[in-house]
Amino acid sequence: MAYSSKLACLALAFAAIVAAPCAAQNSPQDYVNLHNAARADVGVGPVSWDNNVAAYAQNYAAQRQGDCKLVHSGGPYGENLFWGSAGADWSASDAVGAWVAEKQYYDHATNTCAAGKVCGHYTQVVWRNSINIGCARVVCDNNGGVFIICSYNPPGNVVGQSPY
Repeated sequence: MAYSSKLACLALAFAAIVAAPCAAQNSPQDYVNLHNAARADVGVGPVSWDNNVAAYAQNYAAQRQGDCKLVHSGGPYGENLFWGSAGADWSASDAVGAWVAEKQYYDHATNTCAAGKVCGHYTQVVWRNSINIGCARVVCDNNGGVFIICSYNPPGNVVGQSPY
C-alpha cells in the first residue's frame, strides 16, 4: 500500500474515533438515561424512547433549523427546547442538564417555582405521567448554533397537578 493510501486510511480511522463520542452523546439512549437519572433522583419511574414521538421532534427540529428560534410547536406533546450558540458541540447532556438544573428553583411542597425563576423544563423532565420521549438535535443554518427538542407523551405540566 502506498504511503498516501496508508495516510488516508489512518486519517479516516482517526476521524471515526473522534466523531464517535459526539454521536454517542446524542443517541436515543443518552436522552433516556439522562432523563431517567433525574427521575430516579425524585423517585419517579423511567421514560422510554418512542419512535413516533421522536419523529415528531425530528420534524419540528427540521422546521426550526433555518432560524433556531425557541418557539414551541403547539403540538400534542409536552416539549422542552434548548438552543446553544455556534462554536460549541452542544449535546443531549447540555440540553437535559440545563433543564434539570432548574430543580434548584422548584419547591415541591408548594408546587411552585421561585419568584422570577423558571422551573417548568425541570418539572416536564420528571413529570410522573410522561413515560415516552423522543428528542432531536439539528445544527442551525448560517452558523446559528444548535437546536435540541425533547417531546413528552403524555404531556406534563398540567396546571394544578404536581409532577411527582
